[in-house]
Amino acid sequence: MEYDVIVIGSGPGGYTGAIRCAQLGLKTAIIEKYNTLGGTCLNVGCIPSKALLDSSEHFFNASHTFAEHGIKLDHLAVDLPQMITRKQDVVDQTTKGIVFLMKKNKIDTYYGVGSFVDAHTVKIAKTEGGEETISGKNIIIATGSKPMSFPSMPLDKKRVITSTEALKLTEIPKHMIIIGAGVIGAELGSVYARLGAKVSFVEFADSMIPTMDKTMGKELQKAVKKLGADFYFNHKVTKVENTGSEVVVSVETPKGETITMTGDYCLVSVGRKPYTDGLNLEAAGLAVDGRGKIEVDDHLQTKVPHIYALGDVIRGAMLAHKAEEEGVFIAETIAGQKPHVNYLLIPNVVYTWPEVAAVGYTEEELKNKGMAYKVGSFPFKALGRARASMDIDGLVKVLADKETDELLGVHIIGPRAADMIAEAVMAMEFRASAEDVSRISHAHPTYTEAFKEACLVATDNRAINM
Repeated sequence: MEYDVIVIGSGPGGYTGAIRCAQLGLKTAIIEKYNTLGGTCLNVGCIPSKALLDSSEHFFNASHTFAEHGIKLDHLAVDLPQMITRKQDVVDQTTKGIVFLMKKNKIDTYYGVGSFVDAHTVKIAKTEGGEETISGKNIIIATGSKPMSFPSMPLDKKRVITSTEALKLTEIPKHMIIIGAGVIGAELGSVYARLGAKVSFVEFADSMIPTMDKTMGKELQKAVKKLGADFYFNHKVTKVENTGSEVVVSVETPKGETITMTGDYCLVSVGRKPYTDGLNLEAAGLAVDGRGKIEVDDHLQTKVPHIYALGDVIRGAMLAHKAEEEGVFIAETIAGQKPHVNYLLIPNVVYTWPEVAAVGYTEEELKNKGMAYKVGSFPFKALGRARASMDIDGLVKVLADKETDELLGVHIIGPRAADMIAEAVMAMEFRASAEDVSRISHAHPTYTEAFKEACLVATDNRAINM
């Protein structure tokens, strides 16, 4: 078979790119090594983790806040197997939806491991056995990433686990030690802390979510600490050992001393690395760089012009929606259009509760760039809607150009921050000023009023409700 476009990998970037190619009239095929479409995000990442986050949030509220709302419950208990079953139901519904979309858009789907024979030919080692070879005028590499680890923390996937196994546990850990307090560690730590597990974060950096604005990390730590979590910042893990019924973690403190921590599970959450295993890139004239990534130009073309790459296998943040934008970008480029992606305005979200969401520059980045800026901040506890829902943790932080007032960054930690950030993204896409946002009517009572109030503070320090 010969195609206009072959997409290797069916995660958010791959399947979105395939659909856009098909919409543009390109004969398209997609190859997936697993039995289900959707990649990490839909199967063992974004979607299942949010399902468990929501379930654990419901339980936590039932046990901690329902009485204050006037709702009385007896014999409240966690049914973890049912939570896992519901999570899997959500995953199954979502992945089946992708199968439907492939059929709807007349995209040929191949299940198996795809590898290059040459720059235009891909061999598929089919899941059900046998091989098939197809060729494409254009090829998109969208094979995603997998969890990282280090030799000092060997994964056995029983006691020393990754996020994949953490989404399938059949018991609530007594003590979960989490190596890494970034996005994935924070989210899964929140799940099990809400369900009653003791959670300890060991982080090499000096804060939670260290790649985000420092204010967000400090505020998130306050919120997660209320769940009973412990934090060990500026600590280095030197050894992880599964002794059978427990895990022993050796940790070097900032003073150079060694301490030992013991738990029944250790979640290794130290980031993800590009997944290009088995692609046989050399046959197509390609290679990966020192970080395992495929180099691309501004058009997301590799050094072999008709081969493109996107998402976690190339530069930039490892975000599903970033990959989606790139999938559309590549499809439209192949079709002869002139698309554009503004990487500065790709939002980043942490789905803890309170949620954390950000777009644009952090305050630390502005300082490093020597850019003159001003700050506007507004706490959710000063907001009527937040008090009504008892979601008073967190704040909205706005960074604006000191001279022009143009929004440079928006950072939110609070209820529904993941949804609220879209307004900030749109405002910044149109290069709005803080004053522009402050003069737009926001419905009352809503959480988004906090964004307006923060912009009022940034404009001329005149918040109405603070």
